[in-house]
Amino acid sequence: MDERRPGLAPAVAEVRLAVRRALTGVPRGATVLVALSGGADSLALAAATAFEASKLGLRVAAVTVDHGLQDGSTDAAAAAAAKAEALGLEARVVRVEVGAAGGPEAAARDARYRALRDAARDAGAAAILLGHTLDDQAETVLLGLARGAGATSLQGMAEVSELDGVALLRPLLGVRRSTTRAACAAEGLEPWEDPQNADPRFARVRVRETVLPVLEAELGPGIADALARTAAQLREDAEAFDEMIDETIEDIVEHAEAGISVSVAALAANPAALRNRIIRHVVASEFHQGLTRSQTIEVARLVTDWSGQGPIDLPGCRARRVGGRIEFTAR
Repeated sequence: MDERRPGLAPAVAEVRLAVRRALTGVPRGATVLVALSGGADSLALAAATAFEASKLGLRVAAVTVDHGLQDGSTDAAAAAAAKAEALGLEARVVRVEVGAAGGPEAAARDARYRALRDAARDAGAAAILLGHTLDDQAETVLLGLARGAGATSLQGMAEVSELDGVALLRPLLGVRRSTTRAACAAEGLEPWEDPQNADPRFARVRVRETVLPVLEAELGPGIADALARTAAQLREDAEAFDEMIDETIEDIVEHAEAGISVSVAALAANPAALRNRIIRHVVASEFHQGLTRSQTIEVARLVTDWSGQGPIDLPGCRARRVGGRIEFTAR
């Protein structure tokens, strides 16, 4: 469908169409929350959601999280809320305490998502809309590559996911950051410029300001789009693997004393990629822990390279071979 009409800027039309598609599955009469920092991405998202939700019979509120990490953060949060109200949205500011676990970026993200989850529960919201763009997706994939992460990390962010029972929608994952800025300009909206978005102490800023421009200059334009396509393709592959695991796992897993066990023969019969995913899935679902690739390979050796080796200590559990089964027991 071509959203454009005389007088409507193409950037505004693109953002509105992306939001409309994301909201299609939300029941009429439901409440949705927009996570609004005040930056161009979230401000363009809020404006588009305000416009589209009225036609879809949805109630919209904006939530601004004040992390309290910068001088003037309270004023910036209040300004974002005022812009939401000017768009006709209910607005709420939530102040959070940011811990230190995992580093400043991860700690701030964890605090933000907890605040959004709690706000959604308070409002009885069916979904939270987040303003991540195609550029954010490309940065996420590059950061995953730099860490040597597996396919799960390289999938980037999902358009639809879940946070403790609340749907997370990212309508703008196919929209460039330049488009959200153009949409704000076309609608006379003045976004807040977060000084941390230019602080080179943060890895994501270095990727945005240095790495991606160098790649574009040396390899040609379109790098961000290519990285986003890679994430989408890996996500499709992962969904296919997940379906295979769901079909397989009931036949090869049994509950054991203080844990769970998996058939050696069944694991050996599967290709390495599926075998490793089954091992990670078992540990994650039973013990709520993630395995690194090296840990996964060590467990797989109990199947493929068995020479009488003893138990393997893993996060939250221990794996050992007992006859024709691999047993995972709590530590």
